[in-house]
Amino acid sequence: MEVDFSKIKVIGFDADDTLWVNETYFRDAEEKFASLLDGFETKNKIDQELFKMEMKNLEVYGYGVKGFMLSMIESALDLSNNTISQATISKILNLGKEMIMQPVELLPGVKEVLEQLSSKYRLIVLTKGDLLDQERKIKRSGLSKYFHHIEVLSDKKEENYIHLLDHLEIDVKEFLMIGNSLKSDVLPLINIGAQAVHVPFHTTWQHEEVTINEDEFKYLKINTLSDILKYF
Repeated sequence: MEVDFSKIKVIGFDADDTLWVNETYFRDAEEKFASLLDGFETKNKIDQELFKMEMKNLEVYGYGVKGFMLSMIESALDLSNNTISQATISKILNLGKEMIMQPVELLPGVKEVLEQLSSKYRLIVLTKGDLLDQERKIKRSGLSKYFHHIEVLSDKKEENYIHLLDHLEIDVKEFLMIGNSLKSDVLPLINIGAQAVHVPFHTTWQHEEVTINEDEFKYLKINTLSDILKYF
């Protein structure tokens, strides 16, 4: 696909599953959670009920590990008809803590891309999730030196992007967003007149999955983050 990035002055990066591994840890935790509850329901049923609980709680807890942890506990109580043991609840809490304390695993090419682009463009991080957890990961990643600004958003909808770009005095026509989620990192930007690059990750949270007619939207899709350097 032909793209023109000649007017771009500011590049935004998603964090989770764009700069570093994230969703893999959620999938692993879901597997362990299902094993803890296998005496009450089938794995398929447990997965379904956990996702429903996450969706129910999004407006209350927001995105991130802590909300996921609380949703696991609520699901365990529901699926067990409030008979789940304190020992199992403790194990569920430990699943969440293990996720929070995971080392930051950078995806291939991230440092190279940021090193090259930061010398020519203003780079920012636009991510969503728990503020403390995201700040912790950014610090552990060693990448903060490449960014002019880091923003943890409660959500990534058109209004969130419009408000932030206005606050940072960034012309929407001079902004490019790079991320792994069509729903959060690509479509909202196209709809407000910015540009976007989609870098798919090998696994996607069900909530972030969308089906679109790609011919209706103009954006660049690349296989790895390093591929973006071909266009700058």
